[in-house]
Amino acid sequence: MTCYVHLIVPKSKFRLLKGRESLSTYTFNTGVAQHLFCSKCGIKSFYVPRSNPDGVSVNVNCIQSDTTSQLRRENFDGQNW
Repeated sequence: MTCYVHLIVPKSKFRLLKGRESLSTYTFNTGVAQHLFCSKCGIKSFYVPRSNPDGVSVNVNCIQSDTTSQLRRENFDGQNW
């Protein structure tokens, strides 16, 4: 389990504040989605989803916690959504 908590934001609203030099990219399957991870610690930080190319899926666990207190989490089973 990766503990990746998805938060989809519009590309136009996404801004990486620091750490770009530590990011590495991997792809799999179709190679369309570009998944980024920290080359130092391995955490998956964000990616552009194949199903939503105008958005960025950000791992909430990579955002400063004082900025995420207003987020509401919804659990789903991955099959019935």
